[in-house]
Amino acid sequence: MKASSRLRLVKVLLLFAILFGIAEARLAWVQLGIGGKKQAHAVLQRQAALQHADELVLDNGRGHFLDRNGVMLTGKTVRALAAFPAQGMPRGTEKELGELSDILGADRDRLAEWLDELRTADVWRAEGGKQAYSLSEEQAARIRSLDLSGIAVLPYRNRYPDDAAFDPLQAIGYVSQDPSHLRETYGKRLADLRINETDPIGGAGLEHSLDRLLRGTGPTKAMQLTDGARRPLKGLGIHVASPDNAHYPLQVKTTIDAGMQRAVTEVLDKHGIRRGAVVVLDAGNADVLAMVSLPAFDPGRIGAAGTDERNHALLAVAPGSIFKTVTLAAALEAGITDVTERFYCDGTYGRYGLKCWHEGGHGLLTLEEAFAESCNVVFAALAERLDPALLQSTADKLGIGRQVGWSAERFVDGQPLRLLPEEQAGAVFADLEAAKDGGVRTGSGIGQRDVRVTPLQAANLAVTLLHGGKVLAPRIVSEIRYADGGRMARLHPQTASSAHGKIGPDTAAFVRKAMESVVAKGTAASALKTSVWPLAGKSGTAELAGRDAGSNHHWFIGYGPAKGKARFAVSVLLEKEPAGLRNRAGAVFGDIMEALRLLEEGRNRKDQPATAVPSAGAEAGKR
Repeated sequence: MKASSRLRLVKVLLLFAILFGIAEARLAWVQLGIGGKKQAHAVLQRQAALQHADELVLDNGRGHFLDRNGVMLTGKTVRALAAFPAQGMPRGTEKELGELSDILGADRDRLAEWLDELRTADVWRAEGGKQAYSLSEEQAARIRSLDLSGIAVLPYRNRYPDDAAFDPLQAIGYVSQDPSHLRETYGKRLADLRINETDPIGGAGLEHSLDRLLRGTGPTKAMQLTDGARRPLKGLGIHVASPDNAHYPLQVKTTIDAGMQRAVTEVLDKHGIRRGAVVVLDAGNADVLAMVSLPAFDPGRIGAAGTDERNHALLAVAPGSIFKTVTLAAALEAGITDVTERFYCDGTYGRYGLKCWHEGGHGLLTLEEAFAESCNVVFAALAERLDPALLQSTADKLGIGRQVGWSAERFVDGQPLRLLPEEQAGAVFADLEAAKDGGVRTGSGIGQRDVRVTPLQAANLAVTLLHGGKVLAPRIVSEIRYADGGRMARLHPQTASSAHGKIGPDTAAFVRKAMESVVAKGTAASALKTSVWPLAGKSGTAELAGRDAGSNHHWFIGYGPAKGKARFAVSVLLEKEPAGLRNRAGAVFGDIMEALRLLEEGRNRKDQPATAVPSAGAEAGKR
């Protein structure tokens, strides 16, 4: 071997020796505490111990929602009984375990079975419940005195409390584990954001639209250290660790009024309504004060029988005669009629097989009376006179046939934001060219055929008329704050202007006057005759076809008080009511307005909010 080759070999071996020496020195430094760094040994011990720990997430660190008055809509912290797997080790004596079941008021066999079968840490839930069972202070003290192994009383955050004070809202939505949704939403940013595919993600509503802001900085966890066989290490107990960031979790202040939400729910319960939606908007700025959707949903059991996670307030369905509000405005704007014209209804239109709902007809009618009586013959005639493009553009001017909810092209994080992403646009015509056919126009003019409107748009239509034709964007979040109180973002009220402009103030004023006539002497007079507030509105019955033939949607939209400054604009949709049943939506509307009036009066007197829901009349209105 040449001398140069031998020299290179010696150098390589020397390099390996140096590297191994450095590695051994580093290992000795960490393991033995050489150089006075004895803390390194403790760090290594802790790291080794954490490799064998049972964890329980007490709070996932996600931001929470409050109502407009600061009432928590999500996230109620309770004292919870937490249990960790025992791996066959005794937790305590039979007497102590029996006392535990007595404290919980639980069946002893069920409790024992739950503790024996634990494979991961969990909290005790009442039978049939999905949220952590809330312990009283006395119960918690008695449980702590038992000193049972692997059992502790810990603060646990129920995201969607199931007590009577909290109603899950489809507008708030839900969270769930959905890896495909995570990948679709965050894509290549998953790693940068330190998001695991098993992490929960907002599945609908505000939980979905604000997910990127709500995620927080990490969960609060309780950990029980164990040996290699997952047996609890004596003397080390249960430790709680949480992120150290005063800014999180965020607090999202919504415009929802929990008291109004409850009042609306009670009215619907009283009337036995099981399917539909109600939207209550602040008549001044279009803030969403209440949004009830039925069937109700269970955020802990999405898809369970008898529930529906879809927000029916955002689904576009056939509107029936409430759409005559749009047809009236379009006819006045187009100049194809005026407030002095008189019409004659003999009960039939004469073509397209169209008839008036009033058998025998209404006789001679003014334009205002035709609207108050919801005359199909008159509105079919107006619709046939109209250019379909004018009817569609007027609907657009009024916020119908398009999304109107609050949105931003660039929010504080630089990304676009639509607060209620499930809001459907709806439609006036399926095909504008086909709408040149008179039969299509007449059917659409009375709210049938392909016309589709959401309850949110319907309530906002009333707000638009109150503002002289100016379309506002319904807002459901007013601000987002950090946990320490600092403001992250303020969501200012918006307009939702149409590319076609807006209807004239005179047109809006006449439509409002006609809506007052509906209640004073028209189709809603009997249903709302006992109302304390003067009210205005429009009823509608949409006849369904296809697999839903034999049922109708009942609608009512309106506002109140109709004299002076209006406070609330409300839409009521009762879905798939049996055909032949008189429209019940007017009576529901009246009871909701009365409940809101009483609630406001109670608050103004600084009394407790009223809970009674008086009736505005058992009889429902006509079409």
